[in-house]
Amino acid sequence: MTVPVLSVRDLVVQFPTRRGALTAVDRISFDIAPGEVLGVVGESGAGKSMTGTAVIGLLEPPGRITGGEVLLKGERIDNLDAESMRRLRGKRIGMVFQDPLTSLNPLYTVGEQLIETIRTHTSLTHAQARTRAIDLLTEVGIPAPDKRIDNYPHQFSGGMRQRVVLALALCAEPELVIADEPTTALDVSVQAQIISLLKKLCKDHGTAVMLITHDMGVIAETADRVAVMYAGRIAEIGPVQDVIKRARHPYTEGLMGSIPSLDSDSERLVQIPGSMPRLTAIPRGCAFNPRCPKVFDRCRVERPDPIAVGATSVACWLYDNAGGSVLADAAPASTEMRPAS
Repeated sequence: MTVPVLSVRDLVVQFPTRRGALTAVDRISFDIAPGEVLGVVGESGAGKSMTGTAVIGLLEPPGRITGGEVLLKGERIDNLDAESMRRLRGKRIGMVFQDPLTSLNPLYTVGEQLIETIRTHTSLTHAQARTRAIDLLTEVGIPAPDKRIDNYPHQFSGGMRQRVVLALALCAEPELVIADEPTTALDVSVQAQIISLLKKLCKDHGTAVMLITHDMGVIAETADRVAVMYAGRIAEIGPVQDVIKRARHPYTEGLMGSIPSLDSDSERLVQIPGSMPRLTAIPRGCAFNPRCPKVFDRCRVERPDPIAVGATSVACWLYDNAGGSVLADAAPASTEMRPAS
């Protein structure tokens, strides 16, 4: 079997406070294979970006990994010192953030930044690195790259800056790219271009991609598999078409129902009642139970681990039986997912 590019095992991220540790990421596990795009989706505060920053060792203090393992091609990296992790970032792990201006230094041309990154992680000369930088700009669709390479970040549009950041992430041909909301700040038409480019680069380079977003449309278009996060845990993970067309977790069902459809005659979208719990008030049992239309007694006292249902894993007590089908005696609560007003 092919060794996964990224393996996360029972990862826990906590923030110590005077009242005790707050758990932002709670024992999540997943793999990403070579050339695969794993989409990570959920509401704000679900732990998506926290998972990505934990993987690349960029957690803001006092946040820290307090449990589990992160492995890159079978080698543990979560216990590396700061300097070793710095050398790993850029060379074996590339990063694309939501705002390209946070990744680009306004005082240097994009060429200087690309060349410096290439030379840091390879043995190329300055001239060879410049040629490589121009090739990368060509690959990500920057017009007249031999001229634009000497421009500053402010001389590019938002979409073009994001293309430059993609080139920057691919400088050393990394094995893994973590893209955190890479299309959020862009126009819809530019979003489609960046998504298409991300898929092409993944296919051409065999790079594994962890795509973090709140946009299910982006996930459906780009990802091979999707992990749906809620309150720091993975509620459901599986092939993207299975999760979208046959959502099993009640939270995933709610997310799917809240997406407008051209094929639907409904005048209203489904609304999930309530809101994501704060880290200081994660409910006992399944974290989704106060909002769930199918909640029953066990949900309020025991937290479910992922249960295999076909190609999908679902953290829901509805599937806790040998056949992997919904429990017949699950008594729904009075709470219902209702149309948005």
